[in-house]
Amino acid sequence: MRILVVDDEAPARAYLASLIGRLGPPYRIAGEAASGEEAVRLCERQPVDLVLMDIRMPGMDGLEAARRIAAMPVPPAVVFTTAYAEHALPAFEVQGAAYLLKPVRQEKLREALERVTRLTRPQLKRGGKDADCVTIRFRGNLERIPLEAIYYFRAEDKYVTVRHREGEALIEESLKTLEKRFAGRLVRVHRSALVVPERIRRLERHGEGGACLRFEDIDDRVEVSRRHLPGVRRLLKGGEGQEPAVES
Repeated sequence: MRILVVDDEAPARAYLASLIGRLGPPYRIAGEAASGEEAVRLCERQPVDLVLMDIRMPGMDGLEAARRIAAMPVPPAVVFTTAYAEHALPAFEVQGAAYLLKPVRQEKLREALERVTRLTRPQLKRGGKDADCVTIRFRGNLERIPLEAIYYFRAEDKYVTVRHREGEALIEESLKTLEKRFAGRLVRVHRSALVVPERIRRLERHGEGGACLRFEDIDDRVEVSRRHLPGVRRLLKGGEGQEPAVES
């Protein structure tokens, strides 16, 4: 992974470069930039996989630089670094893949880089501003998870849990908000559950007429209510042809 380090302070760039050097392969420094303008120019001129970007810089700040980078045909991912926690949400509004609070610790940097490595650049870019991602809090940091990495959302009490490839997390959005934001891409299977249809493996019967969904790669089950069962059946058979196989 080719990483561009961006900070208006030389000691801060040197510190981040030293952390990346200690992590070693597959991470390597692709260059350094002292301003947002320079960061944009370097991303246009040379291959970069990830930009480690300070937010508060004179001239073009990190947020504006990230907006311009996100508009590139194949943009690198952006991980923001800043001493100001209030910048977390604005950072995610401009395609930030992760957010690290200064002083950056090596283990936090490693975790962010590992998670970003699992997301492709097209996943981070497609759909524009936050369109294909949900924001979660992971080990003290805010991170964005693409819809392609999510299995389902389930409401419990006052919270909504998102189940994704790396585990699960609580999010602040309601099921109603998610259903509206991802219209046509999520399916309501219960008053307390939305699923990503591409992740469904099969429909199973259980109990007296009950049914649940099983998913690719995980053992989770999500209850399908009687009200939503006909729609789920139609979905699984593609709207025509034979009734889908349902396992007992």
